[in-house]
Amino acid sequence: MVLWSLALGALLVVTVLYLWLPGHLRQRGPQEPPLDKGTVPWLGHAMAFRKNMFGFLKRMWTKHGDVFTVQLAGHYFTFVMDPLSFGPILKETQRKLDFSKFAKGLVQKMFGYYAEGKNKQKIHPASQNYLMGHDLEDLNEVVVDTLSLIMLGPRGQSLDARGWREDGLFHFCYNTMFKAGYLSLFGHTKDKEQDLTQAEQLFTHFLRFGHFLPRCVYSLLGPREWLEMGRLQRFFPKMLSAKHNQEKGHVSKWLCCLHQFLREHGAAPDMQDRFSFTMLWASQGNTGPAAFWALLFLLKHPEAMQAVREEASQVLGGARLAAGQSFPFQRGALRCTPVLDSVMEETLRLRAAPMLCRAVSEDCVLKTASGKQYLCRRGDILTLFPYLSVHMDPDIHPEPTAFKYDRFLNLDGSRKVDFYKAGKKIPHYTMPWGSGVSMCPGRFFALSEMKLFVLLMVTHFDLELVDPVTPVPQVDPTRWGFGVLHPIQDLRFRYRLQPAE
Repeated sequence: MVLWSLALGALLVVTVLYLWLPGHLRQRGPQEPPLDKGTVPWLGHAMAFRKNMFGFLKRMWTKHGDVFTVQLAGHYFTFVMDPLSFGPILKETQRKLDFSKFAKGLVQKMFGYYAEGKNKQKIHPASQNYLMGHDLEDLNEVVVDTLSLIMLGPRGQSLDARGWREDGLFHFCYNTMFKAGYLSLFGHTKDKEQDLTQAEQLFTHFLRFGHFLPRCVYSLLGPREWLEMGRLQRFFPKMLSAKHNQEKGHVSKWLCCLHQFLREHGAAPDMQDRFSFTMLWASQGNTGPAAFWALLFLLKHPEAMQAVREEASQVLGGARLAAGQSFPFQRGALRCTPVLDSVMEETLRLRAAPMLCRAVSEDCVLKTASGKQYLCRRGDILTLFPYLSVHMDPDIHPEPTAFKYDRFLNLDGSRKVDFYKAGKKIPHYTMPWGSGVSMCPGRFFALSEMKLFVLLMVTHFDLELVDPVTPVPQVDPTRWGFGVLHPIQDLRFRYRLQPAE
């Protein structure tokens, strides 16, 4: 017993030294950015960062300037806050700054999927090929019909024009968007009621997984939560497996192509299932929350709602939703919505807050727009947080916290793309989809899906908040860095199908 106690004590000492010693010995070197290790060995600033990334980085920016390095749970993150200095980082090859290394570890931790060699090199371009152009137009038609199915029900029994229905706006948008995206991409059977029931079941578990995700990334889940997270990580691959979905047809070309590629390159069946889980989250994790914010901003700004409805009436004409019938949606219609495009871009500017990370593969020099040069160490992680440094910069976007539906419109109604900082035109004036090698390959589909949802909601439904004076809710501070932000609370709203004229 004494020997066991001594062994455990020695192991504890070794572990503490292993975690504490590297951080204690590291000092700021010549030409390196300011280094802030925090007061807690190994953890550094991890707790403050996780609690409220936005507030933490704002304090560090004020304290250290445009470039600084902080210790977060044994890793060193160098943040670059000057958007005029983003160019060299985003254009740098993977030889020095590697996006895939950081992303691969995160995907493996969250979904159990590991992409090897050619797999990770081909999946990105394959997504671009099948989620753009003519294939995207085909997919848009599927999404419209799926949204119609969800909104009206399989037999048209879900809604009528005689009474209002009430729901949480966030829940309604997320639920509808998830079902539409899932059924459009992953296919469906001939039994529509069964499909909707299964999609509802998946959504319930999807919400649960999303709730755990931020703390799982930071390894801050409790014992029971870890068990639940493990159950969810087994549940989704099983539900999305080819064996479990043999009766399904109409699977999207995008997903068929990717699975064929995985099979041809020897991916094991269980890895293919985990890949499906990864793609489900990638395609549906942010569209629902973004649709919620867009619809809420429109409800809070009547002039914006009116402008979108006028544009929508021109684009959709007199087309109406009808149970069991395809919606007469004209191909290319989504290319004629500059007002809605501006609304969506403004929504994402205000509520999309991803963190862009690059692993430093070898010592390199970062040259900033101000002329300063900083040495970045091999093994550190070079990081951008565009929400704070770009989206909320009053020099780039005057009144940055205000929703302005026409912020991205020129006076002639065309798209505005000229924005400036310190008198210089800035190419990266919003970055909700990432940029460079980390730019979301499915962004065109995601945006189309959200636009279709908003168009159908504002043209076919009467909408109102239960309490019109309720302020726009604050964002959940634990979700900074994880894509589109969630509200800290839902808002109740009413909706009813408009009667056919």
